[in-house]
Amino acid sequence: MRNHQTVSGLFGQWWLYGDEVIAWAVPIFLLSVTIEALWLTLGRGHKYPLRDALASITMGVGSAVINTVAKGLVMALFFHIYQYRLWTIPTDKWWGWLLLLLADDFSFYLHHRACHEVRLFWAGHVNHHSSVHFNLAVALRQSWGELFHKYIWWAWMPLVGFHPGAMMVMLSISLIYQFFLHTEAIGRLGPLEWVLNTPSHHRVHHGSNVRYLDRNHGGILIIWDRLFGTFEPEKEKVVYGITKNIQTYNPLEIATHEYKALWHDVRQAPGLLNKLKYLFMPPGWSHDGRTLTANQMRMKSGI
Repeated sequence: MRNHQTVSGLFGQWWLYGDEVIAWAVPIFLLSVTIEALWLTLGRGHKYPLRDALASITMGVGSAVINTVAKGLVMALFFHIYQYRLWTIPTDKWWGWLLLLLADDFSFYLHHRACHEVRLFWAGHVNHHSSVHFNLAVALRQSWGELFHKYIWWAWMPLVGFHPGAMMVMLSISLIYQFFLHTEAIGRLGPLEWVLNTPSHHRVHHGSNVRYLDRNHGGILIIWDRLFGTFEPEKEKVVYGITKNIQTYNPLEIATHEYKALWHDVRQAPGLLNKLKYLFMPPGWSHDGRTLTANQMRMKSGI
């Protein structure tokens, strides 16, 4: 479904047809992946994980296809909500776009944090963390299942007056920005680290170290993590991946493995309450304590 609404203002006139803003960035993504691969192999003498990268790119293609449908449905809903908006936030004023950036990034933080703290949502998000490598190709390892619930956290924005077209532009800008966070080629960025999400902060986010689990959920900004107690600086060497890594390059298995594990736990759980807890408690929660959540592991480790 394509939406022919336009946004006029500070950035001229944007025709929004699904994911075109991202489509314009795809050649830059692929060129950047290639340059980084050459830097890793020729500049640093590392063996590039080609099969892992191809799996990530395949995941990205699948996500783009699913997201085209999802965004079409979401745009229809958001434009319906927008008819009942409480205010109209302008797109022809710089401060309107600043408010949009802040609102979008806050919504992303809530969504992203929920994906790490609610196992049902984690089942859709985990594939983005399932690589034991960290490079620009991993940025393309986008979720499939997550797209069916992602936009819930943005639904308040058209009601308060953000134009749905402008929202989709900002979502795309955020996604493009976050692509470049997935690299070890960039060190720390000095004072910018206090406000912006940076490669250093995002390396922490992809760590399976107990200290780093469920930390640094921001999109463009890191201020939400600092405000709400989920910030962790990069200190010890990051071990990438998840607490129980999967040994596969099969995109279908990458996309569905945690849904299968969740279904198994729900079926085996005694009683309805425990079954619901497996769905909505944090990843690692178990009714008999055989597995631990990230916070439980930190407490056990004295972190």
